[in-house]
Amino acid sequence: MGKKRIVKKGGEGDAGSGRGSSRSSRRKLDTGILYVEATYNNTKISVADPAGNVVLWSSSGSLGFAGAKKGTPFAAAKVAELLGDKALLMGLKEVSVVVSGVGAGRESSIRAFNGKGIHITGIKDTTPVPHNGPRPPKPRRV
Repeated sequence: MGKKRIVKKGGEGDAGSGRGSSRSSRRKLDTGILYVEATYNNTKISVADPAGNVVLWSSSGSLGFAGAKKGTPFAAAKVAELLGDKALLMGLKEVSVVVSGVGAGRESSIRAFNGKGIHITGIKDTTPVPHNGPRPPKPRRV
């Protein structure tokens, strides 16, 4: 009924966690871009370097939130706190924020990221807004 888990004793530690920390310490950033995509169902946050290459990312679904809880401001704040900690380890000092979407996690994710001590230089909203929208449906015939 499933595979047996083998626990190694000794000073080896976790091999997986050491790899992730060495990967983050390898790359040093001073400034970056924080992309927040807040939909009704989820909140995705990514940190990119000034050239636009994504360095860190996470979403409320990847943190373990499921269903309607993924779109909540609490889940968005937890994602931003996690990325804020990782960004501090990389040496990130200031970010400019690009927000997209109309979800509930827009503001709370920015506040949580700012709470980690990373300076926010500017906030830009790139939510797509239709100028005229699609063609309306034909009138109903009864």
